[in-house]
Amino acid sequence: MRPGQVVIGQTNKKIRSDKLQRILRNNMSDAEQVLWRLLRGRQICGLKFRRQHPFGDFILDFVCLENKLVIEVDGGQHGQQTGYDESRTQKLQAAGFHGLRFWNNEVLKEIESIKEKIWLAVQELQSHPSPNLPLEGGGTKKFPLGGGDIKKSR
Repeated sequence: MRPGQVVIGQTNKKIRSDKLQRILRNNMSDAEQVLWRLLRGRQICGLKFRRQHPFGDFILDFVCLENKLVIEVDGGQHGQQTGYDESRTQKLQAAGFHGLRFWNNEVLKEIESIKEKIWLAVQELQSHPSPNLPLEGGGTKKFPLGGGDIKKSR
């Protein structure tokens, strides 16, 4: 994928037609707003991050398409939907994505630590670029950053 190239044809048409990503962008949680201030404007290693980006049946909180790095910010509801989160992680892995996952309170209270973890993840991805994998149904690929799951920072 070329830098700046838009991911087309992989998104559920209902998500796009309902403009769910726009609604989510306009109603971000406090933690998402704090993290977005850190990610926007190519502040981390000059990389472009998108917020509330549609992919398949999902809306990704933040994603750098160039490095296929997904960053998710979770509230308390995610403790009750582990099955959904695991399925989502597997589909993202199959598409070649790597990921980090943080709790809302962690973003709000430890933003410097979050910034460092993201920077380290970017450095790891840039030193070990992943091959282009098929978008769907092409097997699974473990996240080099998280032992087969989107990393949940605690």
